[in-house]
Amino acid sequence: MIRAQNDALKEAGYDVVLSCPAVNKSGTGSSTAAPTVLQTPCEFDTCPAGSPAVGFNESDPRLNYVNAFPADAASFGIQTLAPKFFDGTAPDFVVAGPNVGNNLGPTVLISGTVGAACEAALEGIPSVAFSSPSPPLTQVSYTTLESDPSSADTLSAFVYASLTTTFVNTLLGAGCDPILPKGISVNVNYPSTANCSSSEDFKWVFSRINADSSATDVETCGSTHLPAESAVVAHAGCFSSVSVFNASTKADVDADTQAFVLNKLSGLLTCLPH
Repeated sequence: MIRAQNDALKEAGYDVVLSCPAVNKSGTGSSTAAPTVLQTPCEFDTCPAGSPAVGFNESDPRLNYVNAFPADAASFGIQTLAPKFFDGTAPDFVVAGPNVGNNLGPTVLISGTVGAACEAALEGIPSVAFSSPSPPLTQVSYTTLESDPSSADTLSAFVYASLTTTFVNTLLGAGCDPILPKGISVNVNYPSTANCSSSEDFKWVFSRINADSSATDVETCGSTHLPAESAVVAHAGCFSSVSVFNASTKADVDADTQAFVLNKLSGLLTCLPH
């Protein structure tokens, strides 16, 4: 999934560096550790046991692994890789994911994808976490993008990569700094491609992490109560949820902060049908 996303962002003209855990670290939240030499092979045998704690693809040094947690991979990308490839500067933006498996509601507390986005935001780099449903998607090697181009996993990977690129284009193209307020990030969740086979089928709905009928949110779609992201993704149709959250607490933010992001994305968003 992330290799499809990497390619899509490059094709859209972005200068991309990939930094990810050497093995699956789903469900590890914001855990951190010093990277260590691999005792077992990288995921899908992409590097052998005994490989160094951090490494890269010999054919493309912009494809990097870190044998630690997602938050560590984000930090390594920001602090070590970005200066190497971006003339000594930090990255402008961090894309975390898309993950195979939605991260909705309380799940954000244990999500490694969200953890990576939070790490970036706390280091001062605007970020968004993207996630897609599993099942039906499964964890498969990036080689299937070419070896099995008609599989459900490959087709879905391309759809989600296209959607994520559209979101990034909209957010970064909205103008005016900052890209996002300091210390916050955005959690985006996609519905299944089972009935939404093209990226054009999808719509975006502004939402909140946790359902709370007593909260006063930003006014949109004629209401000051945003739908919970889980309700958006579960709704009939092809609706993706967009929730703004505090990178330190992983909780929903206040209405003013929501409004800042809503205004940036207004041309992309729609209302959830009643």
